[in-house]
Amino acid sequence: MLAQEIGQLLAAAQQARAGGRIEEESTLLARAGSLAPDDPLVANTRGVHALGRGAWNDARAFFETAIKADPNEAALWMNLATACRSARDDEGEQRSLEGALAIDRRHVMAQYRMAGLFQRTNRPAQAAQGWSHVAQLLEGIENPPSAVRDMLSEARAYLAKHNEAIARALDDALSDQIDMLGTQGKRLRACIDHSLGRRRIYPNVCAGIHYPFLPADEFFDRAHFPWFAELEARTDAIRAEAEAILYGKADMIRPYVRMEKGGPENKWSRLDGSLDWTACFLWEYGVRNDAVCNLCPETAKTLEAVPQSNIPGKAPSAFFSLLRPGAHIPPHTGVTNSRSIIHLPLIVPDNCDFRVGGETRSWKEGEAFGFDDTIEHEAWNHSDKPRVVLIFDVWNPHLSAAEQTLLSRMFEITGISA
Repeated sequence: MLAQEIGQLLAAAQQARAGGRIEEESTLLARAGSLAPDDPLVANTRGVHALGRGAWNDARAFFETAIKADPNEAALWMNLATACRSARDDEGEQRSLEGALAIDRRHVMAQYRMAGLFQRTNRPAQAAQGWSHVAQLLEGIENPPSAVRDMLSEARAYLAKHNEAIARALDDALSDQIDMLGTQGKRLRACIDHSLGRRRIYPNVCAGIHYPFLPADEFFDRAHFPWFAELEARTDAIRAEAEAILYGKADMIRPYVRMEKGGPENKWSRLDGSLDWTACFLWEYGVRNDAVCNLCPETAKTLEAVPQSNIPGKAPSAFFSLLRPGAHIPPHTGVTNSRSIIHLPLIVPDNCDFRVGGETRSWKEGEAFGFDDTIEHEAWNHSDKPRVVLIFDVWNPHLSAAEQTLLSRMFEITGISA
């Protein structure tokens, strides 16, 4: 009987509110409160009414009464947070939002308002964490309404500004010291950039043998290749031989990408059989191409002097690579991280770039580098002239001589594809 009467009073109060009869609404709610002062629905309704009148302290008292009766209802905690914020009680608002989140950590509005509270009260580290929670919750929503898109944009904007501020502070404090660390500094800088969302960390993706526990270097440090200086000293002679082949022996040049017929469309389809990316092989699948090597004696002699990888039926490989103007080699990964791929740039117009993982470089004629091709990489020739590079493989420099020998023997015994 009492519940029915209370329900009628609340319904009548709602009608009075809809009709703009605020005093009548107040009277009806006061009567309901006198009949059931501890009822959470009555107390919450009275709190909402008090909020509408700007009676912040009354609203807080009503919401606290409702929460005492029903502490596991997140909406009551959210209403109390609203009353506290209206009363400029930041600590009370935070406690209220924490109450809602203790019930549901994925409560979007509670996370959103907590992030806003931290931002408003100048607590940047906590605000960044809060906005990160908001972004994580909202990014998985498909076809979000405009309100959700706005919330996500707000979160991303704050995080971007926060990260920029941290990046400036770190650069000012640590940049000179990091530069002095050499390779270690490069790792630390990548770590910092990744933590700030400015850089991806690219793992090894091996289509063949994955040698575990090797460092996933994108570009290897030059110190691993003490023979680079001698290689680079032969650049002019190697370039002359490459030009003689590429511009005088067209029958020795072929498209680098040659897909089997009947396969599905993929990222290589555009280059399949194309002259945009061509090659002339001196070594292929571990077999020396005598016809080409005889025409390029200086290049052949140079390759014999470097520690080429030896994988029966697979390596070494060595070729002149020609990339036509405007061509793009799409992002891809290689076969095995047991090797390093070496580039000796021979003919490099302006605007030719090469990316491995998170680092992009421009080739420089006569300046060799080694990289791990099982880390995603791609190449561009944005110029109006061809780019020519000598490419060959050597052992991953992190492998010991004993490991190289035994790994080669393993391939020989098993016939496993590298």
